[in-house]
Formats: sequence, C-alpha cells, structure tokens
Amino acid sequence: MNDSQAEKVIIVEGTSDKRKVKNIVKEEVEIICTNGTMGISKLDDMIDSLYGKDVYILVDADEAGEKLRKQFKREFPEAEHLYIDKMYREVASSPEHHLATVLLSANIDVYAQYLDKG
Repeated sequence: MNDSQAEKVIIVEGTSDKRKVKNIVKEEVEIICTNGTMGISKLDDMIDSLYGKDVYILVDADEAGEKLRKQFKREFPEAEHLYIDKMYREVASSPEHHLATVLLSANIDVYAQYLDKG
C-alpha cells in the first residue's frame, strides 16, 4: 500500500447529504458541503485545497444540483461525478442501499449492511 496515496473527498450540497453519506462510508473520507451554488472565488479556493486528492461530486438530481455539477465539470474536470437515480431526486432522501451501491461503484468502501435492501 502506498502511503502517498491521495485522500478521497466527496463533495455534497448540504449537511443532511453529508450526514447520510458519512453513515454509509466505511473508509476515511473528507465530506465537503457546498451549501448550494458557489461563487468562482470560493470554488477556486476549494479546488486549490483539493489538489492531489481523489474528488467525487455527489449532488442532487435536480436543477440546483445539475447547475453545481456543470460548474465543477467546467472548473474542476479531474473530479469524478457520481449520480443518484433521478427518481430519488435528493442525496438525503435516497435509500441507503442505493447510495452505498453508487459509492461502492467509485471504489469507496461502504458498510456491508447498507448493500442489503432489507
């Protein structure tokens, strides 16, 4: 295992999203809330702090989430985008098993109990 391996960072929109993801993720990850859309200077500061890390964008499947996703695609193309099913609309209201599957598909370790639909 390489100790210089980049940290993982998941960017979400709000604190309820952060709490939900934090409960599911088993490994050490940093979860950052944008609290909605961001100004360019705030986004630039965030991007500077994320240099060299594995960054994942996990936002709601709604208009505000798509606007934020487009902003990240333009300003931080290295980030990997994770998508929840549109029928759930929000990260916070997505079932745990769905979020766990989405996170696991990005090689983010999750607690096994969340992979069961039970």
